[in-house]
Amino acid sequence: MGQGPGQGGRVDDGVDVLPAGRLAYGMQVPITSLSTLYAEPWEVEAGPVELRDVARAADRLGFAYLATCDHVAVPARLAAAMGTTWYDPVATLAHLAAVTERTLLLSHVSVAALRHPLVLAKQYATVDRLSGGRLVLGVGAGHVREEFDALGVEFRRRGAILDETVDALKTALGPEEFPEFSGPRFAFRGLGQAPRPVRTPRPPIWVGGSSPAALRRAALRGDGWLSQGDSREQLPLRVAELRHLRAEAGREGPFAIGAITEALYIGTPGWDVGPRTLSGRPGTLAESLRVYGSLGADQIQVRFRCRSLGELLDQMERFASEVAPLLDE
Repeated sequence: MGQGPGQGGRVDDGVDVLPAGRLAYGMQVPITSLSTLYAEPWEVEAGPVELRDVARAADRLGFAYLATCDHVAVPARLAAAMGTTWYDPVATLAHLAAVTERTLLLSHVSVAALRHPLVLAKQYATVDRLSGGRLVLGVGAGHVREEFDALGVEFRRRGAILDETVDALKTALGPEEFPEFSGPRFAFRGLGQAPRPVRTPRPPIWVGGSSPAALRRAALRGDGWLSQGDSREQLPLRVAELRHLRAEAGREGPFAIGAITEALYIGTPGWDVGPRTLSGRPGTLAESLRVYGSLGADQIQVRFRCRSLGELLDQMERFASEVAPLLDE
């Protein structure tokens, strides 16, 4: 039967996929979400060809993961800021699996409470199988009420639903072909699912969000925590709370902590990259980014300011060859 977070004793049930002893770096793929908060103008006209070019480059250059996020439908009241272009994460990650060989494939994040855990387990176990065991399932509570209303899920209860969904997923994505779980909302037994994930005992589940409930969910139920954009000033508080909660619950397994960096531009830009962009020489950027490691991060998610696909690929190349080798000095 499925279990919730441990109470008492020592629990060592984490799943680790990041390289030990160094600060890993990954990125959200462009094109798949066109929020005005971060999408570059050239992405509007780009499509699958450009997406595959970016994925192949990230795979070749040693990016730890490629990530994509999740919205089923965007209400009119938010469309001006968020846009309505949000590629489905399962379809996108499965597509990227076919054109990459090494990089992890991360949902950052799947709004898991919108879907039954057996449906999620079927979808993401298939992605893990197609990718040869490279899935990292990132989940979050979501924030768009209209999505929940349209799909018949109670928005006000989304946190409790997500808690149970994570517990169910840890069972459904585990080694048993016929998993068993019983909770207030979801229960299953005697139902087989294949293909099973490649990674054993299961793919890792990273939990996103910075509210007290989200931090508790990540600490007690997750294998890692995904920042949703916490500042450098906020990050130590989040890390301390996560560590406190895990110690209190006796969780000692691997636990990956992530941070989202400022936008980056390697070199001296000849155009306006905005006030919140870190730019300059590789050594200067590496020195700044190393701070995230000292604040407790195991991985950083980077984003590059760029005016075209070519400029993005050049920035990725320069980051991997000139900045990344300096991150662990």
